[in-house]
Amino acid sequence: MTKYQMVKQAIKSKILNGTYLPNEKISSENSLMKEYGVSRHTIRMAIGELVNEGWLYREQGAGTFCSDRLQTEAAPQKQSKTIAIITTYISNYIFPSIIRGAESYLSDQGYQVSIFSTNNDIESEKRILETILSQHVDGIIIEPTKSAYSNPNINYYLNLERTNIPYIMINAFYDELEPLCLVVDDEKGGFLQTEHLIKQGHKKIIGFFKTDDAQGVKRMKGYIKAHRANQITIDPNYIVTYQSEEKETKPLAELERLLTNEQSIATGIVCYNDELAIKLLDVLREKNLHVPNDISMVSFDDSFLAVVSEVKLTTIRHPQNQMGEDAAKMMVELVEEKHANKKKDIVLNSVTYEPELIIRQSTKHQGVPETN
Repeated sequence: MTKYQMVKQAIKSKILNGTYLPNEKISSENSLMKEYGVSRHTIRMAIGELVNEGWLYREQGAGTFCSDRLQTEAAPQKQSKTIAIITTYISNYIFPSIIRGAESYLSDQGYQVSIFSTNNDIESEKRILETILSQHVDGIIIEPTKSAYSNPNINYYLNLERTNIPYIMINAFYDELEPLCLVVDDEKGGFLQTEHLIKQGHKKIIGFFKTDDAQGVKRMKGYIKAHRANQITIDPNYIVTYQSEEKETKPLAELERLLTNEQSIATGIVCYNDELAIKLLDVLREKNLHVPNDISMVSFDDSFLAVVSEVKLTTIRHPQNQMGEDAAKMMVELVEEKHANKKKDIVLNSVTYEPELIIRQSTKHQGVPETN
């Protein structure tokens, strides 16, 4: 990317995230030269292209201003019948089921669907939001990126609101935005996972939680609450937290480390999700430990992975397809209301799905031999 293209993209980002508001004068050429460390010629090339593309406009003797694209595009713009779906991942695990649930309903209603994946990366989320704000979409269904953290892309969501583009969040949400959302009661799910093992006599339970996403933080909270409710002390070493970038390595290494501590061998494992459980099963096999005879395991999501191995996982059910379909129905209501230009009679509310424990073969009462 050339210098002028970098400057052009930086100014465009400020328009898309609401730093420059419609009809607001942008920084002077001298200020932009200092800000980006480039020549006047480079600034003029960048601004010239943005003017030609309709992002900026000039007023003789007054300066350069941010265009009101909402106003200028309103007259020729018709309902595009396009919904964007953004998930952290797209082609694996539970995400195809969520996407199918939404896409099937939206297609039946005559909508086109554009699908994006952030790979749970904040910079990728930013680029995708910029792409969407540059296009004509009627609404967005989005799974937020690293939802446990304060997100630097919040201004983009505020700009969606300013431009009257409805969005719904699934699986998690940015708390500061208080958006319309569809989520599982992850805290209760974590409680049910752990309580199930405790009721089977397990007191030394390792918990694995991905804590850059709100789901993992809440599931860990449920894990802790279950111990407290049953007056069982938690060994701090038994709480293993990790980030998305560490999911292939840290949990496996931590389980191996904990299994070598002969003074305090755990008898139960609570997993962040089925995907992790399958990986941890490999570690247990290498240690010649059998599930559930030597160690019991409870997972989360009830994905297809819960039943693919010789160990059928006890797990918490995730609504997957239903969540996608419900989000699509809510989005269509929001879009139809927007294009009808009238207030809706029915107020839409966020949805919290009740977790359900699905009991299979990966858990048993401690001390009771497995029966065939």
